[in-house]
Amino acid sequence: MSSTTSDIQAKLAGFSTCEISDAMIKLGSPNGGYIPDINQFSPSGNETRICGPAYTVQMVLGSNKDAPKLSSHFVDTAPAGSVIIINAPDKVKNAVWGGLMTAGAKSRGALGVVISGRCRDLAEHRDASFPVFARGHSTLGQSPFTRPSEVNIPVIIRSSDVSEEDFPAVRVEPGDWVVADEDGVVCVPVTKAEDVISLAAKGREVDARCMEDIKAGKGVQETFKKHRGK
Repeated sequence: MSSTTSDIQAKLAGFSTCEISDAMIKLGSPNGGYIPDINQFSPSGNETRICGPAYTVQMVLGSNKDAPKLSSHFVDTAPAGSVIIINAPDKVKNAVWGGLMTAGAKSRGALGVVISGRCRDLAEHRDASFPVFARGHSTLGQSPFTRPSEVNIPVIIRSSDVSEEDFPAVRVEPGDWVVADEDGVVCVPVTKAEDVISLAAKGREVDARCMEDIKAGKGVQETFKKHRGK
């Protein structure tokens, strides 16, 4: 019998992003679901982990007059309980998320924001204890450099410094599970969530046995061969 959505969310939230990536690799994912180069900027400390369905936002260059335009601000339409995923154009130096957006997202019940791009107003995010994960930060705001174009569409997030041949892009569909913590950000397709949970649980058990043996003085190679078969 399949789990409910809330069950899946609770179980996924119990695993680290590292455990989830390991499970994704075992399922044949070429990138382990890892959304590269994105790290935690807020809140301070290492206790934060968010897990929720993706609400996607595609940004375009401000000079792009052909791309669609939104009728409402994307923060105003963010569903409660969602993780906002923003995909900004490559190599732009401006922020696409600031303190006012954090205030709006928090008031609407969003769990956090993951930005393939930059944020600003770091102190405001931290004062609000709102989870912000990004590739970097800036003093510059959106205008006139970028603008939001579409929401709730599939977004393709690429590495900032290597080719897709070296590290395949991650496709995030609206509603996919996004988990983020101090180690990074992963995306779990809805169709793979239950298999990821099962494999992550098994991986945790194996790692616990490895840790016990290594702390007891056994060699890492010997331990890996015993418990992992390699």
